[in-house]
Amino acid sequence: MDMSRRSLLTATGATAATALIATAGPASGAAQAAGTARDSTDADDFGALLQRAGTLLTGGAFDSADPDFAMALDTLDTTARGFWGTLDRDTTGRAALWADLAPLTDAGNFGQSYTRLRTLATAWATPGTSLTADQEVADTLVAALRFVHDTAYNPGLPERGNWWFWEIGAPRALMDCCVLLRDRLPGTDLAAHLAVVDRFCPDADRRTNSPTLAETGANRTDKAVIVALRGLLGQDTAKLASARDALSDVRDSGRNSLFRYAASGDGFYEDGSFVQHDVVAYTGTYGTVLLGGAAYLLALLAGSPWEVADPKVSVMYEAVERSFTPVVFDGLMMDAVRGRAVSRERAGDHRDGAAAVAAILLLATGAPAAYADRWRAVVKGWLTRNRTIPFAGLVTLPQLALAKDVLGDRKIQAEPRTTGLTVFADMDRVVHRRPQWAFTLSMSSKRISAYEAGNGENLHGWYTGDGMTYLYDADDLGQFNDGFWPTVDPNRLPGTTVDTRRRTDLGTGGGTSTYRPGNAVAGGAVLQDRYGAAAMEVTGAPGTTLRARKSWFLLDNAVVALGSGISSGDGHPVETVLENRNLGTDGRHRLTVDGIRQPLAQGRPADFDRARWAHIEDVGGYALLERTTLHTLREERTGAWREINTGADTGGSADSVTRRYLTLWVGHGVSPTDARYAYVLLPGASAAATAVWSHSRPVHVLVNDATAQAVDVRRLGLTAVNFWAAGSAGGITASGPSSVLLRRHGPRLSVAVADPGRTQTSLTLELPHHVRKVGGADETVSVVPGRRTLITVAVGGSRGHTHHAELVL
Repeated sequence: MDMSRRSLLTATGATAATALIATAGPASGAAQAAGTARDSTDADDFGALLQRAGTLLTGGAFDSADPDFAMALDTLDTTARGFWGTLDRDTTGRAALWADLAPLTDAGNFGQSYTRLRTLATAWATPGTSLTADQEVADTLVAALRFVHDTAYNPGLPERGNWWFWEIGAPRALMDCCVLLRDRLPGTDLAAHLAVVDRFCPDADRRTNSPTLAETGANRTDKAVIVALRGLLGQDTAKLASARDALSDVRDSGRNSLFRYAASGDGFYEDGSFVQHDVVAYTGTYGTVLLGGAAYLLALLAGSPWEVADPKVSVMYEAVERSFTPVVFDGLMMDAVRGRAVSRERAGDHRDGAAAVAAILLLATGAPAAYADRWRAVVKGWLTRNRTIPFAGLVTLPQLALAKDVLGDRKIQAEPRTTGLTVFADMDRVVHRRPQWAFTLSMSSKRISAYEAGNGENLHGWYTGDGMTYLYDADDLGQFNDGFWPTVDPNRLPGTTVDTRRRTDLGTGGGTSTYRPGNAVAGGAVLQDRYGAAAMEVTGAPGTTLRARKSWFLLDNAVVALGSGISSGDGHPVETVLENRNLGTDGRHRLTVDGIRQPLAQGRPADFDRARWAHIEDVGGYALLERTTLHTLREERTGAWREINTGADTGGSADSVTRRYLTLWVGHGVSPTDARYAYVLLPGASAAATAVWSHSRPVHVLVNDATAQAVDVRRLGLTAVNFWAAGSAGGITASGPSSVLLRRHGPRLSVAVADPGRTQTSLTLELPHHVRKVGGADETVSVVPGRRTLITVAVGGSRGHTHHAELVL
């Protein structure tokens, strides 16, 4: 049965899926040859779901004259024709299917070979490509799958190399190929392919090469999808039930269920964090894979005897708004949650963002309307605002079909850009969003890694978790996607305080590894979803004695950055980087310092003694709150993706990439002792507005020392403090390390408190306000009103999250 684009959109939901099952034809002879005992009703079910699985790969029928579909179809056809043209079709004496993927016995090579074969099979099964329904292509694909099985991937072989290819990458691509070619595969071939999946991915619960290791997070979802497809192709009801139950982990009392919030390790957390590999902030890659896999299974099995009925699936629904919406900016995925994937040339922030959009739209096909309607409105806003890279060129035809349905539905009103402030305490990330910009902060601690490297990936990620700041501008969506990572100076990432010694490449060996520093403090507090105080103690990487205490105070139109206790005894210069802006291939953004426009010559460093402010055209302003020497550098930088990623399957090109940069920093000298800094970032501000801000100083720094860092914003009635120890600042006395925000508005006082170091059980604050009564407070907060109001906060077990109180003055 051929399904139209519209029927794809509805058939993935439970109601239409029932109709699909009723009208689908019988299972193919190949599937019957490989199957187990079944009844005729089950055969109808399998046939319907296999057809649905095929449609989820090809998109079914669509209007090829539509420019968006034509673009996606052309992308598929061009890629497939490239693989077809270089495929070795000589079946006598060949050593590999593609010369660049030899020897075939290498895990990465046979894994990528299956991926290319899936692309060819998809083009063959999709109407409108140059390979559509070509008999030679079908026969060649069947023979190629047989060749890979006999040569490199069969049940008689032990796992060698990267386990992921054996247990996830290869079997998923193989099962997709079998779905698309199911009417062309001889029964003996299908049985052989199912047998190899039974060998290396028998169930989703366990790591095959380490059976005591339970699969979690995205890996578990990936395996559940593989097991489900294997169950459909082999008409094995037990496999399908196993795949469904793996989402809830019914065999382990739900301990590794994907439909529960994690308290440690991998998975989604209640505060919206997503962690994979135990300690890595990974919403943008593994989180998207998990969401996409869950959405796929929910859609695939909807309305069938194996439909997912666990009510706790609401965890997935809530993750869309808690975990993904804050970190997607106009359709791109923020790099602070993409881990080592930032070093992958073919997986930039726009592509990972598109994958998240596609996963959300697929999940929406079966989600309750209260969720789905909101998601579609948010997605429509993302898609309509992002005109930098066309969505159609980043996704598959079925994914594009879902997006086109949203864009074409006039009843769906595009949501404006998300605003608000989110402290992801469980993954050491902070996201501050305003109507025209977003500011993201990437931190690390003994709980969350500073970076992940390995398999040749992310070789220069040394400082990405040391307080790196990302400024996203609505008018410049290419900042981090346009050759940033291979060309930026990795020793001068924005926001970081660094020892300028030379570093050696990371992750050149097999497998992946992470580095967690020894500091406890990384996090902060948020008030009224709009104002925030974030703090991180930098303890330096192995081999350095660098220490620093860093604070960021997040306001309506500004980010105040303070640093204190900057010390090092290693004999190297130490500096704090205010900005390192990618200006593109020919950027001529004007730099202005203290009202004087600077030359545009490349390679030109300049030092400005006792500078007050600087401005980068089309970016924003930088106000220096302490008289210091501002160092600037306008330069062209050349690098290659291969220099930061040599991975066998993700490694980049060795071709040179050149981009222009403007870098601003302040120096602290060689082996500084108790140095400090204070500056303000004014995103989107004009040069004139920056000058006015610098002159009027609407934000007053109260203290910036070893005990506390604090600011006062009088027009807002806001005082914000990061205490590093017991002490007083801004009239507030704290019993220990904490992040505190007070805002007086009319007769009320709003209070937010957090323990970002998670080192205490209770905090006591004395406030400089006469409070008459408590208007409301969290259960963890107790208040003794009076002229010097006392607040006690039970922070133990709160995981660094914010506690709130509303007081009446």
